[in-house]
This record gives sequence, structure tokens and C-alpha cells, in this order.
Amino acid sequence: MSQFNAISKGRHTGCSWRRHDGYSFARERTVVPLVAAEMAKAALAFPIAFLAEGKGFVPAAVLSLESARNLFVAPDGRWLSSYVPAVLRGYPFALLTGTKDNRVLCIDEASGLLLENASGEPFFDEAGEVAEPTRKILQFLTAMEVHRAATAKTCAALTEAGVIVPWDITLKTSKGAQKISGLQKIDEAALAALSAESFETLRQAGAVPLAYYQILSMQHLPALGRLADAHAAQRQEVETIMKQSFHPPEANGIDIDWASFSDEGPEKGTT
Repeated sequence: MSQFNAISKGRHTGCSWRRHDGYSFARERTVVPLVAAEMAKAALAFPIAFLAEGKGFVPAAVLSLESARNLFVAPDGRWLSSYVPAVLRGYPFALLTGTKDNRVLCIDEASGLLLENASGEPFFDEAGEVAEPTRKILQFLTAMEVHRAATAKTCAALTEAGVIVPWDITLKTSKGAQKISGLQKIDEAALAALSAESFETLRQAGAVPLAYYQILSMQHLPALGRLADAHAAQRQEVETIMKQSFHPPEANGIDIDWASFSDEGPEKGTT
């Protein structure tokens, strides 16, 4: 179980941290939130749905239709897709609400990535200031908060336009048909039927690309059933399913190393 605590000199001076070298920590994450800035890449890698959040919706990568089982994490912790959602790349850090309703940088002390010595990345430098590796993490997560706020406004425009509707799914697996509820999608017919004025409102809100990325991503949904079945077999079969389902041969001759995972992350300034 996660145990996030705010980073402080009193608590973490003399300690250090190390970067995660796999995604076992996300093994039970079946959906993860996305921001609009990463939707173009995410739409080529997973099905995307909208999830209810408060009075609105948030886009999310659908990583499984089974409870507590992420199909994109291999048994050895490798990430099996060509894209890693940004929210996972910041781990074991997170920006959480502090006692004064401000956002503070926290670390999951139960992650196994907090070191009680100085052998890893430092939290603070010799002057007592936030060290550069930790500062880059903070900058990455701060940028993600900005993107998250912008995405919320974009989703609000789609909600106002009435084009987000329930996505009831029946998935065929080796165990039979499974009905999935709780996901939302873009109603393509409703989007096409919008008046010129309403469509222009969505365009100005930056919502049109987000809507079409979600529609495009739905083609990946049937592959989740095949991937679930393949996880019961050998690793090579899982990677074959990934390559055939999420990277068709006609995709402009692009070659992806399916035996590796993306190393994009905050150290590269990726958002």
C-alpha cells in the first residue's frame, strides 16, 4: 500500500532516492488518467475512455477490463507498450494537497525507492536547497498539474456540448462475454451533428482533437481480450499480440522494440 509523505529537510536530510527500473508498482492499475497533451501518443497505444471525476470527466488509458490487473505490465515489470502514461513516469513522487491546501512534493515511502543513505539521487544539495534531480521531478509534476487543469476545461467543453455518453462494452474472452460499465466515450454521430457554432466552440476550446483521439483509440479495445488470454501463455506470445494489435505492419514502416519499455520521463523534461 502506498505511503506518501511530504519531502522535508527534517524527514529526508541524509536520505536519497532511486528511479524505478520497471512498472511493477502499476501492476494493479487498470485505468490511469491522461492529459490532453499526451492524447496523440496514447491513442496509438491503448483504448481511451472518459471517467467521471467530480462533476466532469477526465480522459484515461484503459489498461485492462479485469479488476486489479494491468495487461501492459509484464511479469518481470517491463512496460509492454510503446507509450508510458505521464502519470506513471513521475513515480515514486506525486504532488498532493498539503495542510494549507497548497500542492507539496511527496514521495511514496513504501515504494522501496527511498534510501536511508546518500547512495542515490539527493533530495537536497550541500546548501540545503532542493537538489537538481529532485527539482526536475518537481518541474515535471508541476507541468502536469498545468496540463491537467487545461484538460479539465477541454473536457468541460465536451460535456457542455453533450457528446460524452456511456460506453457499455461487451468483451469476448476465453471465459465468455464480459460486460463492462462505468466508461464514457465520444458519441461520433452527436459530434458530427453539432451546429457550426457549437463545433467552433469546441475547436476554440481545443476539444476537437481530444474527441477524435478518443474515437481513434477505440479500435484497440478488442485487443484487450486477446491480450488477457495471452498473458496466461508465454511472454513471446504476449509481445506478438502487442505488435499485431497495436502496431500493424502498414503503420508507415515504423519499427518498435516491443521487448523494451519507453524510457521517457521527467529527467528528459517529458510532459
